[in-house]
Amino acid sequence: MSDSHKAGREGEIDLSGLDFLDGSFEFARLWSEPDGEQTFIIEPLALGADPALFGMAMVDCIRHAAIAYSRAVTVSEEQALQRILQGFQAELSHPTDDPQPLDDDGEPH
Repeated sequence: MSDSHKAGREGEIDLSGLDFLDGSFEFARLWSEPDGEQTFIIEPLALGADPALFGMAMVDCIRHAAIAYSRAVTVSEEQALQRILQGFQAELSHPTDDPQPLDDDGEPH
């Protein structure tokens, strides 16, 4: 991969060497400030026009996250999945913030 795919921001995940991504389209980026807010940039049309495709991708993402957590901390994949789903349901039931869409200049509305 070219150097343009390497990490550019502090903490950014380095994608160099992941040649299997060639030909793929990015549809989401997620950031978290230490003990702070989270930021999500979504380009849904990279998936397709049906929002259900984003839902399916999020389920796949959650399952991959459970695997990643099981390898990073001392919990089983099932325990990690259940905790992720608990957090998902808690946030869905009682959101901790209001999403702020970006304008055409990339500034929050």
